[in-house]
Amino acid sequence: MLGQQRIALFIDGANLYATTKTLGFDIDYKRLLKEFQGRGYLVRAFYYTALIEDQEYSSIRPLIDWLDYNGYRVVTKPTKEFVDSSGRRKVKGNMDIELAIDALELAPFIDHMVLFSGDGDFRSLIEAMQRRGVRCSVVSTISTQPPMVADELRRQADEFMDLAHLIPKIGRDPADRPERPPRVVGDFADRERPERPAFRSGGLERRYGIRQAPPATAQAPDDDPAET
Repeated sequence: MLGQQRIALFIDGANLYATTKTLGFDIDYKRLLKEFQGRGYLVRAFYYTALIEDQEYSSIRPLIDWLDYNGYRVVTKPTKEFVDSSGRRKVKGNMDIELAIDALELAPFIDHMVLFSGDGDFRSLIEAMQRRGVRCSVVSTISTQPPMVADELRRQADEFMDLAHLIPKIGRDPADRPERPPRVVGDFADRERPERPAFRSGGLERRYGIRQAPPATAQAPDDDPAET
C-alpha cells in the first residue's frame, strides 16, 4: 500500500536554499518532515551541506544543530579553497558524491527516494536507483525563469514535485514570526547601535524557519523552532 512505502529524503542543502530564495519563501523543516512522514514510513531524512571551517561563527550552524536533534541525518564536509586560472580565490563545497553513496547504500531498504535538488548531475544517480527498483521523485521548481531544475533530471525522475506547490504544506508562515514593539523616539531603543550580522533580520529565521539566538543565550537544539 502507498501508506506503507519506505521513503528516504535526500536534501541538497545549498540547492534547496537557492530554490526557496528564488521562490520567495522559507521552509519549515519540522513541517517538511511531518509531510513526508504522512506519506509512508520515513526511513531517513538526509541533509547535505558544506561548511567553511575557519569561520569564527557560521550562520548555518544553528540550523545544522537543530536538524541533527530533530529527525534529520546531517552530512557535512569542509569547503576547499582554490585559485582559478585567472588568479581569483574561490570556495568549493560539492556534496554530490556523499549523497550518491548514501542513496545507493540505502537502496535495498527503501521503496521511494525523494531528492530535493535540481542539479542535473544527479540524473545518473536517479537512473541507478531506478535499476535497483526504487521509485524516484525530484523536488525543485519550473515556476521560475529559468527553471531551477535541469531538464534531464526532471525527465529521468518517476515523479516531479514542484516546490511551489508544496509551499502550503512545508512553508513557514510569516505570521509565526514575533513582531517587534514600535520604537519610541528619544527612548533607548531608538538609539543607534551596531548590528550583529549573524542575527539581523533576513538571517537564519527568515531563511530556514528556525529561531536563532546569540550563542550565549541560545535555546537547546531540541526546542521547537516553529512554535512560540
